[in-house]
Amino acid sequence: MSGNNGRWLCAAVMAVAAAMAGTSGAQADSTPQGKELVILGDSFTANGWDPSGQDKSCQHGATAWPAQLQDRWGLRGDEQVWNQSCPGASIDTGNGYILKVQASNADKAGAFGPKTKLVTLQFGLNDVWGDSSKSPWDSMQACFYDPAGGCGADAVADGRMADPKNVTGAEYAARISKVVAYVRYYAPNARIVIVGYPELFTPGQDAICFDIAGLDIGQPRGRTVVDYLDRFDQAQREAAALLKIEYLDSRALTHGHGLCTPDQWVNGVFDPKVNVAGLPFHPAPQGDAVIANALHERYVR
Repeated sequence: MSGNNGRWLCAAVMAVAAAMAGTSGAQADSTPQGKELVILGDSFTANGWDPSGQDKSCQHGATAWPAQLQDRWGLRGDEQVWNQSCPGASIDTGNGYILKVQASNADKAGAFGPKTKLVTLQFGLNDVWGDSSKSPWDSMQACFYDPAGGCGADAVADGRMADPKNVTGAEYAARISKVVAYVRYYAPNARIVIVGYPELFTPGQDAICFDIAGLDIGQPRGRTVVDYLDRFDQAQREAAALLKIEYLDSRALTHGHGLCTPDQWVNGVFDPKVNVAGLPFHPAPQGDAVIANALHERYVR
């Protein structure tokens, strides 16, 4: 990471030096004042898309939780908010904007500083875990669209899905730790929050369901998909504890409102009952509103 006189590369050294000298990072370095809200994440954060596939930019949905949080907080424009989230983003693997690049871009924009109050991270589903070549999101989507094969335990044994057991809190923490340390040093007053993924399916269940154009499609052999989401909830929670940062349990906040539920807060595929233009398998406006409200109530007020 570069920017602001290359401070990313020397953050750890400067932190030790500042501590030994009895000075704070803000006093020891001429850092920018920072944005109040800094958002780093993947498509579950950005939640914007172009169904035609023509717009390749990092789109941010008008009803995504960052937009709703910004409105509730009363923040206006790039002077107060820096949203670097992008569909396809990952922690450190994949073809999208990785976490380090997002944080570097935020750094170059002067987003981190003593005025920064909240920094959010929502990553992991697009990453490769263990020795697999497939990300959890790729594995899950393959299951969604393979009604014959399914995604039970045999899917892992056959190599059609990566093993959910590879997702651990210790590895998650290790992979985000450098960015967390950097943010903690240069935005000393900020709350750093891992935002969990919302509920798509009830935890622990074997069958899954999703809808296409309002028609529910069931998959009785869906346990590995559910196991993945269970593992991420556990890994993100454990990582937050290991790094001594915050964890927002989005799955608990959206419990009972997953795919194919009577009061669904997740988009199907061109589903007119929920949000026909919404990004499939991502939060509908109602689900994002709950996350935005919780972030505001817990970390801003």
